[in-house]
Amino acid sequence: MATVELGEDTFTKTIEDNDIVLIDFWAEWCGPCKTFSPVFEKVSEEFPGVVFGKVNTEEEQQIAGSFSITSIPTLMAIRDNVVLYAEAGALPEPALRDLVTRVQDVDMDAVRSEIAKQAETSGDTE
Repeated sequence: MATVELGEDTFTKTIEDNDIVLIDFWAEWCGPCKTFSPVFEKVSEEFPGVVFGKVNTEEEQQIAGSFSITSIPTLMAIRDNVVLYAEAGALPEPALRDLVTRVQDVDMDAVRSEIAKQAETSGDTE
């Protein structure tokens, strides 16, 4: 699957309608973003069940702000509406491939259980 541009009108629906979404937060003026873009595109073709989305932080400042994006490129991996990975910096191709595989292998029942435990604990202290 080729990468898709995500904007205000498609972002939420894309996250909600797909199990795994990788998002590249980028800008036209960003040199490392331009270097990472072909890597992101190439790896996207190897994982047809994963959505590889791109958010132009200059055009979609509200989305970037809602995720506190302060450095670009920033890569984010979301599975079942849960952010599993969010780091600034361009990954080399093998590392990106490995990240996608690790996100696919995550036990989401365990993640949801941990989130529930954290919510319960933070609720007890308030």
